[in-house]
Amino acid sequence: MYKLFIRPLFFLIDPEKIHHLVFATLRVIGRIPGGKAILRVFFNYKDSRLERVVFGLKFKNPVGLAAGFDKDARLIDEMACLGFGFIEIGTLTPKPQPGNDKPRMFRLPKDQALINRMGFNNQGAMAAVAQLRKRKSSVIVGGNIGKNKITANEQAMDDYASAFETLYDYVDYFVINVSSPNTPGLRELQEKEPLGKLLRYVISLSKQKPVYKPVLLKIAPDLSPSQLDDIVSILKETNADGVIATNTTIERSDLETSAEEIRAIGNGGLSGKPLTHRATQVIAYLRDKLGKDFPIIGVGGIMSPSDAVEKLKAGADLVQVYTGFVYEGPSFAKKINQALLQYYMATK
Repeated sequence: MYKLFIRPLFFLIDPEKIHHLVFATLRVIGRIPGGKAILRVFFNYKDSRLERVVFGLKFKNPVGLAAGFDKDARLIDEMACLGFGFIEIGTLTPKPQPGNDKPRMFRLPKDQALINRMGFNNQGAMAAVAQLRKRKSSVIVGGNIGKNKITANEQAMDDYASAFETLYDYVDYFVINVSSPNTPGLRELQEKEPLGKLLRYVISLSKQKPVYKPVLLKIAPDLSPSQLDDIVSILKETNADGVIATNTTIERSDLETSAEEIRAIGNGGLSGKPLTHRATQVIAYLRDKLGKDFPIIGVGGIMSPSDAVEKLKAGADLVQVYTGFVYEGPSFAKKINQALLQYYMATK
């Protein structure tokens, strides 16, 4: 029903506007007595055999909502009703910021893809805390944190520390995002020296707390083998708790969408089907270099349940979706969980 009737209507409207409309609709449903129960009946899929313990946390299932969809933690309870085993909020910065100029999100239907240059638009870490205080579900929540656009890279650690301290009591794990292509200069923090320094610092902050919260790194898909080797070294040397592979790509090769349309859209991170193979390659590379026990969350181009299975086969422990959720609709997490359960049972 979604793909036949609802999606064609949605795709007639500006992507960011429809995003806000879907948000508002889900919030209304969540506030109606029995609304969340109805969502769970249709879209949740629960089976104890899907439970996974990764970096010390127990996930009710391995399918997460990637950062970027619910930046400000406004839909935690509603998204939990749609079958997600964990939800990653953000990217959150210490201070609110509007992000880049609109339009900044674009659909590529021929490629089952999106291009965005949102630019860490968010209401700030404190606003997210106000929302997190209201939540009622026990779903695992990750805090994806970054620096404000106006903050120089030399002061970036202060921003990450500030966001960490603000969110610490309200999230279950943290993700250091230095891989978005939409904040000028941010990807320079992926270089070996600044990245190692940043990761060590945030991990040290977590170690000083009464309860240690896992710290993960989110990386770009556009890294060369030598750069990935540097990432592997840093993850090992800093004793990071996991890696998320991958963020959006700046690549534009082999697209069905015309080159003229792509030029008209301009800069931004590409997500969706064109990223499927590359993200899986990066996961497999990391698994080989990091060994069998290092936690990897696979994200990028999961457009079908079989794509999620391939991520697990490549070495991912958990998966996350965003663009696939936009294209496939509210039952997507349920369908993936059903496929993953079959995969787990077949490989026992």
